[in-house]
Parts: sequence; C-alpha cells; structure tokens
Amino acid sequence: MLPVGPLLTSDEQRHSSGSLRLQDSTCWNWLNEQPIGSVVYVAFGSTTVFSQNQFLELALGLELAGRPFLWIVRSDLTNRSFAEYPDGFAEKVAGWGKIVEWAPQEKVLGHPAIACFFTHCGWNSTMEGVSNGVPFLCWPYFADQFHNRSYICDVWKVGLRLEYDENKIVSRHEIKNKIENLLSDDDMKANSLKLKEIARKSIEKGGSSCKNLERFVQHLRQ
Repeated sequence: MLPVGPLLTSDEQRHSSGSLRLQDSTCWNWLNEQPIGSVVYVAFGSTTVFSQNQFLELALGLELAGRPFLWIVRSDLTNRSFAEYPDGFAEKVAGWGKIVEWAPQEKVLGHPAIACFFTHCGWNSTMEGVSNGVPFLCWPYFADQFHNRSYICDVWKVGLRLEYDENKIVSRHEIKNKIENLLSDDDMKANSLKLKEIARKSIEKGGSSCKNLERFVQHLRQ
C-alpha cells in the first residue's frame, strides 16, 4: 500500500473540474466581495439527499447563524422533485447568502473569504478542505464519510460534528451553535493551517507522497 496525495490541480488549472455539472461562475465574483475569513461554504457532494424537513432546518440554521454563506443546492438535493425553502428565506438572506447549483469547489476552498467548510466528509472534499487549511463542520451521509469525520474531529482536530436530536433531525439551533463554536475556535484554525502545511509538503520533492510515487514508478520499471 503506497498512499499518494492529496491530488490537487495546479493554480493555473483551478478553473477546470472533474465534474460534469455546470458550474455557476457568479459565486466567484460574490466571494470577492466578502470579508476575509467570513464565509461558510456549504456543499454535500453529488449524492447526499435530505428529507424536505431536514432541508428546511438546514436553511433556517444558516439564516439563524447570520453569517455569509455560499450554499450548493443541487436540483436533486432533497427527496422531492425540487427543494422548497422556508417562507421568505430568499429575501431574508439576500444580503449575506449566495445559493448556486454547483461551484468549482477546490477553487472556492482556496478563496481567502472562506471561513469553514460545511460538508458530507467525502474523501475528495476532505482532502480539498485539508489542503486549503479550512476547518470543517461534519455531516456525513454514508460509507467512508463517517470514518473521515472521525479523522477530522478526533484525530486531526480540525472540525466539529453535528448531532441529531431525538427526532433524528439536525436542528437549526444545532447548526447555528456549531457554526458559531467553530468560527470562534482559534485552536481549530491553527490546527487546520498546520495540517495544510503537512499536506502540501507531502507532495513536494522529498515529501512522503512524492517518495511513494517514485517507489511505485520504480516498482513498475522492475
């Protein structure tokens, strides 16, 4: 077993993407208008599906938090034909919220306006967040995402987990409180930046990932 990574695009290639979804470039201009370290980036990958009730609680949690947010809402994010927002939601958050269907995630996470990454903890998302020094709010959906959350929260200590209530819902108040707790935690921010440096050094010449790749190539040659 020879672990290699994180596999990141170069700065010159960050406009590209492995996704077939159409990206909304207006989010980049919006990010440029936000204060440094202020935006909660909310994205749950390409397969996570919420119930309509849970979707409403998520929206209301972002509203209660009152912080700038960039929220990726796929057309199939809920178990209905389309997601229904709380009454008046768009008008209430118009001054600080941006909702798009898809975005160039790696590029977004590298933007100085991003404060944290509200994520399903997929491995690609985990590596992109780590490599950009961004703290995590963790809400895994299935499979390895729960294991990834354990590393983020318990081993690396660069994120917080969201907890379900007695009705198996992550409530708006849980979301609001965890956003506030994460963004006020200086140790978590410091740990994220340290991990970023470790990840970056691993792929440089002489780093662990670089050496493993060289060993793999040498093995093929033999």
